[in-house]
Amino acid sequence: MAAMTMRTDGPIRTRVEGGVLEVTLDRPKANAIDLATSRIMGLVFRDFRDDESLRVAILRAAGEKFFCPGWDLKAAAEGDAVDGDYGVGGFGGLQELPNLNKPVIAAVNGICCGGGLELALSADLILCSDNATFALPEIRSGTVADAASVKLPKRIPYHVAMDLLLTGRWFDAEEALRWGIVKEITTPAELLDKAWDLARLLENGPPLVYAAIKEVVREAEALRFQDALNRITKRQLATVDRLYSSQDQLEGARAFAEKRDPVWKGR
Repeated sequence: MAAMTMRTDGPIRTRVEGGVLEVTLDRPKANAIDLATSRIMGLVFRDFRDDESLRVAILRAAGEKFFCPGWDLKAAAEGDAVDGDYGVGGFGGLQELPNLNKPVIAAVNGICCGGGLELALSADLILCSDNATFALPEIRSGTVADAASVKLPKRIPYHVAMDLLLTGRWFDAEEALRWGIVKEITTPAELLDKAWDLARLLENGPPLVYAAIKEVVREAEALRFQDALNRITKRQLATVDRLYSSQDQLEGARAFAEKRDPVWKGR
């Protein structure tokens, strides 16, 4: 088994095994996120981004009842400003972290609502337990689910996204799966193991290709198809240029020709 390291930094615990980083939000009672927690999460995911030995991250939460309800309203009542300093990655460390070109998996258990759902949507893949429930209840408190308002209509049918945003209603794991918000539903006992199985699969994949995929998807969002394709073919994206000049690309071609599994080095 690969070497394992663990670290606790206040409300955030991390565990590293091989190239996989597990990040656990552990802030009783409900895993709500205040400014200080968000800043810690930003530093954790920044370090993950910048550490070439790490390939994949899993974001999970402690306990069985809550993944995350989002913003900590009690902290806000005590002086945390909703427009305060969330840290280098924005809310929860992921929403606005620039150049995060590695896969992130969210393992969602229990209640996942408001900013907690927006945090999960910041991951690339979401697994959830069959007791997971979701909502965007900001409408009921007179605020806007800003990140979800940007992301959801681009990811699921427009009228479904607007229903969730305008009503703030709760929906279960089966509906989340039906609309493609989550990849898979598991039992609560199996959730973390399933997330690690997926992480290990991605850990063994081509990191430079993953990086190129994430940058292409991110940059193409604001471009016309032909403009995006031109930027790729002309190697105007840093990750694409690095990939096409890499040893890994040659290794992929050689492994195919030699009918063997490639050995990816990330260079």
